[in-house]
Amino acid sequence: MPTKNVPERTLGLVLHDVARFLRKRFEQRAREAELGLTRAQWSVLAHLARHEGINQAALAQILEIEPITLVRLLDRLQAAGLVERRPDSNDRRARVLYLTPAARPLLDRIWTLAAVVREEAMAGLPEAEREQLFRMLLKIKANLTEPIIDGPVDEAPRQVRHG
Repeated sequence: MPTKNVPERTLGLVLHDVARFLRKRFEQRAREAELGLTRAQWSVLAHLARHEGINQAALAQILEIEPITLVRLLDRLQAAGLVERRPDSNDRRARVLYLTPAARPLLDRIWTLAAVVREEAMAGLPEAEREQLFRMLLKIKANLTEPIIDGPVDEAPRQVRHG
């Protein structure tokens, strides 16, 4: 039986499942480590570490959450001394976000837990296959971040070879 229409073999579902299981495993490890943060809070910190100096609206877009939801999360993180809002030099109505020095040790713990989960996920894969998987996923990401060229929507997709 061909595998292309079997739900367990569709790229989107497999990637979604893997991401969900990675997130669940990390959440389990984070609870065990008693980070003292919610999943939403450590997600904000992790993304902010990659995008310091970003404004709140742009960070909300990256996190795919409503701006008001992010504001509430940032209020809590700021009250905990982990995030600071600074005036945006380009827009006096906006604020840009930075981690505080107190957030750095917590982020180190988050990165350590992430490395443990990553190793659990990659168990049994030799280094060469890990690198190949990473390169392929980056290529897929690049393919999907390229602008869509107008064309017929009902056009059949190109055949993809598994192997």
